[in-house]
Order: sequence, then structure tokens, then C-alpha cells
Amino acid sequence: MFTSPVVIAAVSGAVVFGLLIGSFLNVVVWRLPRGQSLNHPGSRCPGCGHAIRWYDNIPVLSWLILHGKCRDCASRISVRYPAVELATALCFGTVAWWWIAKISISGMGLVSGIFALIAFLYLAAISIALALIDLGTHKLPNKIVLPAYLVGGALLAASSILQSDFAALARAGTGMAAMFLAYFLMAVAYPGGMGFGDVKLAGVLGLYLAWLGWGELIVGTFAAFVLGGIYAAVLLVLRKANRKSGIPFGPWMLAGAWVGVFLGGSIWRGYLKLVGVG
Repeated sequence: MFTSPVVIAAVSGAVVFGLLIGSFLNVVVWRLPRGQSLNHPGSRCPGCGHAIRWYDNIPVLSWLILHGKCRDCASRISVRYPAVELATALCFGTVAWWWIAKISISGMGLVSGIFALIAFLYLAAISIALALIDLGTHKLPNKIVLPAYLVGGALLAASSILQSDFAALARAGTGMAAMFLAYFLMAVAYPGGMGFGDVKLAGVLGLYLAWLGWGELIVGTFAAFVLGGIYAAVLLVLRKANRKSGIPFGPWMLAGAWVGVFLGGSIWRGYLKLVGVG
């Protein structure tokens, strides 16, 4: 099934689409924290200010052809640009592959499956943007997080309604509210360790994870704290931070959520069997 021409074409299309979205995410990550417009002016070299020609703006390929330098002033172009494009392409291809496997097992209809796939590709895109922005600025912009409630909610609701899976829809709403409330209480109880940007992001992740299942929600939530704790411990050991240092938690919330998306169901079922419940 996974080597059929249709599947290969679908995954390849997702990869190409990911390259294009990755190019746009570079603009978002650079401009949004600085309060700049995302569409005006067009892409320019930060060194000489010259507008980048369309053929020098092809994801990854242009960077390789130009040897990572501006055509006009030879200023170095950060390797982060092709890295973000490649990472987005890889993420999109992985999500497409995972979702095709999932719907082939569940028997979900084609149209409802497409709505859900778009929802998770959207989550993948904002995950990359939010992680990079949070690492650089310790902020999770409302301009990305808040629309995700509407976009993700609408797409997942459409998928559920088309499939007549109202249990998933109710579960998603419950998970969204529960995650938002849990993080809100943590932010109030420990203001220095949890920001309200994390609270707002938690609701979005709760929406997605609970839509998939309670196991995905539990594992995804727990994984965030495990990954964040490991990262903090490594920084402490390397003396890159101390106990009072502010460490962005958004990237680990997102990473944990994707652990829940891909592996949460299997991990949760394995845990239930281990304790003799499943």
C-alpha cells in the first residue's frame, strides 16, 4: 500500500508543498517578532537591501546555487533558511505518510480525511514557526496561536461531522478546555515558570491531541514535561543556565504534542497492558 503510485504522489506533493511553506515560515520567523509586514516589502538581502530575484528565492536550490551568498553583495545567507525549508518539507512528508497509514486502518472517508490532514499540516507549520520564535524571543505570538483555535477547530470539526464522529468533536472541545485550564492554573501558581503564551498554546494542543484520543492527550502532555526537563537538566549540567534562568517551554510543548500525535496511542495502550487494564 505504501509503495503505491497514489501514496508516493501524495507524500511527494506534501514534501514540495512543505518546501514552499518553509520559505514563507522563514519570513514569519524573522518579521513577525519585529512587528513587520509579512507581505510588504518583498524579500530583500539584509546586507545590501537589494530585492531578491524570484529565481534566487527557490527553496533550498537557490541557496545551494549561490553557495549561501547574496548575488549582489556576497553577504552570507544563514544556513537557517534552507534548514527551515528542509525541516518543513520533512515534517509535511512525515505527517502525510502517517495520516495515510492512519486512515487506511480506520477506514475514514476521503473528504473527511483530507480535512484532518490539512489540519495537521497546519499544526506542523505553526509548530516550526512558534518553536523558532519562542527560542529566539521567549514569546509565542498571539497572531499565530489565536487563529489556530479557529483554523484547527474548523478543520477538525468538518472532518468529524463528515464522518459523523461527534465523540471526537466533543473530546476535542473537552481536551482544549482541560489543557487551557491546567496550564492557566500552573501559570497563576508559578508565574516565573509558565507564561500565558504557554497557556494559550496549551488549548490548541489539547484540541488536536484529544481529537485523536485520550491516550494521545495524556502522552503528549506528559512528554512535554519530560523533554523540557531533560533540556533544562542538560543546560544546568553544561552551566548554560541556572535555576533562575527563563527557559522557553513552548518548543517542548510542541515536541511533546507531536510525540503524542505519532506515538501516543501506542504508548498509552502499552501502558494499560503493563498495568493490567488493557
